[in-house]
Amino acid sequence: VPSMMLGMWSLLFLWGLATPCQGLLETVGTLARIDKDELGKAIQNSLVGGPILQNVLGTVTSVNQGLLGSGGLLGGGGLLSYGGIFGVVEELSGLKIEELTLPKVSLKLLPGFGVQLSLHTKVGLHGSGPLGGLLQLAAEVNVSSRVALGVSSRGTPTLVLKRCSTLLGHISLLSGLLPAPLFGVVEQTLFKVLPGLLCPMVDSVLGVVNELLGTALSLVPIGALGSVEFTLATLPLISNQYIELDINPIVKSVAGDIIDFPKPPKPIKVPPKDDHTSQVVVPLYLFNTVFGLLQANGALDIDITPELVPSNVPLTTTDLAALVPEALGKLPPGQQLLLSIRVKEAASVTLQNKKATVSIPANIRVLSYRPKGTPEALFELNAVLTLNAQLAPSATKLHLSLSLERLHVKLASSFAHAFDASHLEEWLSDVVRVAYVPKLNVDLDVGIPLPKVLNVNFATAALEIIENAVVLTVAS
Repeated sequence: VPSMMLGMWSLLFLWGLATPCQGLLETVGTLARIDKDELGKAIQNSLVGGPILQNVLGTVTSVNQGLLGSGGLLGGGGLLSYGGIFGVVEELSGLKIEELTLPKVSLKLLPGFGVQLSLHTKVGLHGSGPLGGLLQLAAEVNVSSRVALGVSSRGTPTLVLKRCSTLLGHISLLSGLLPAPLFGVVEQTLFKVLPGLLCPMVDSVLGVVNELLGTALSLVPIGALGSVEFTLATLPLISNQYIELDINPIVKSVAGDIIDFPKPPKPIKVPPKDDHTSQVVVPLYLFNTVFGLLQANGALDIDITPELVPSNVPLTTTDLAALVPEALGKLPPGQQLLLSIRVKEAASVTLQNKKATVSIPANIRVLSYRPKGTPEALFELNAVLTLNAQLAPSATKLHLSLSLERLHVKLASSFAHAFDASHLEEWLSDVVRVAYVPKLNVDLDVGIPLPKVLNVNFATAALEIIENAVVLTVAS
């Protein structure tokens, strides 16, 4: 590689003056722990032609060339090229920045203070020497910036550049001839133009980071049922390995009404995070509010007719008479039945002992069913459905799949004679498994939204169910 320049740009992000909590999530928010590797990866990706930087600069010619590519801020056609700020040197030696490798990002988190970030790159300056022949130069530069953390009007973390300075290092002539006076002109020109070039670039990088942090705190739809709005509950906290965001999820119906539930009485004990991993902690509160949204929209209700069940699942008065004959009164055998399930109280989710369970209190009305007639009520049951929930993450959501564990019923009223409703539990369980549970799983396909934390993909995350929360951990 011909003439190259080694640059190191150090940024200090002032994130906050506190360190993360010691394993307790005192609030009911979603806790996100961003590993420093993910932050470095996000900054590295932003330099590889991220669309946000392209919009800021307006001079990037290819998505793969990015901020520093040919046609970018420092490349051919950019500010240091022919006709640009470097025009003074162009007249002397035709010098311009020709070769530059993508910076390598390394950073260090400073507990209770901020982030020290270094961007390493190699640049080659080529030109025609005043005495003829190819001229090749290499130099070193250090750009240091201090960035303060504020909170925007949207409640998102915002990094603001407060101070930026550059230190020009050694400049060496690798090839060609350059008289000492002109060498001094090159040195003085670089000294003058570098702050104006590199400090705005720091602002552009901060803009990318701010956009990525801002996407974690946004309005996320839950299918056609409503939405979850993620807001920042406290200032970001920082340890030597990760940045912690306490995010408050607000669940709203389509009409904009907030779906709220009582908070758990005890704080969540969050397990420690391993190095080189990022975490999202989804609290029990969010599960309950999403089920509350389903209940408020009537998504937990269903009318089960014979058309909805397979032929091997009985749904006639003949089959019912074999279980509780006293419930039929004077109804003849062979008539079809309709089961009307209504959920008027909130379902509740339990997360503990590495298991997720959903309890749905329901009212079940059993009626004789005539497709072209008016259904005739036979009896009414108070039921509690206990369902196991299998949890699986995708890139942006936590998905639930339910299966019936048990069903318990009590007789609420009967239009004939009283009877022992427990005799119906096995039959009702069969009907619920084939007709009701599949409907619930279709409605639950909307999933529980996860905050977008620096575009971390949680599809391959390890999932752990702890008391009152689910922890997703993904390797950086």
